[in-house]
Amino acid sequence: MANLSIHEIFWSSKFRKNKSRDVSRNDFLRIIPFFEHLTDQQLKILANRLHERRYEENEYLFEVNHPGAALFVIIRGEVVVETTSEPKSRIILASLKSSEFLGELALLDQSPRSASARATKPTEVYALFRTDLIELAKSHPEIACEVYRSLAFIVGERLKATNRQADVQRKSA
Repeated sequence: MANLSIHEIFWSSKFRKNKSRDVSRNDFLRIIPFFEHLTDQQLKILANRLHERRYEENEYLFEVNHPGAALFVIIRGEVVVETTSEPKSRIILASLKSSEFLGELALLDQSPRSASARATKPTEVYALFRTDLIELAKSHPEIACEVYRSLAFIVGERLKATNRQADVQRKSA
């Protein structure tokens, strides 16, 4: 625990699950922590609200300081999360692959993005936009409740990990 990197804290494999290559859309979504507690019918309803997006190599999913609008789940490809879009000063915070997700805080509010996300190879993602989740809360509140519950759990776990890391650094200083 003492030697955890920022990557391990925020993008830990704790939130990653293995998957086989040939799975249905619902089977794929079921392995994503946000959706794992949904019933098959709920997952089908949610899947109809997802938007499939494709990004070319070096294309940005979003950039730092832009308003957050969506959670992204990587179907295939690779995305790096970096501190800035400026090539000379960017620091890579994480490298994410299939079945990993990013941008989840955008489901809560319109706060500016704290980092940029860039595809490092041709990448396909599902995007769940905050506006779609709000609409889902009106039509199917039980589904939105499960997504928000999962979001709270993930944010809480990351906060705890950050606090542990800060404690370790404080003790070693």
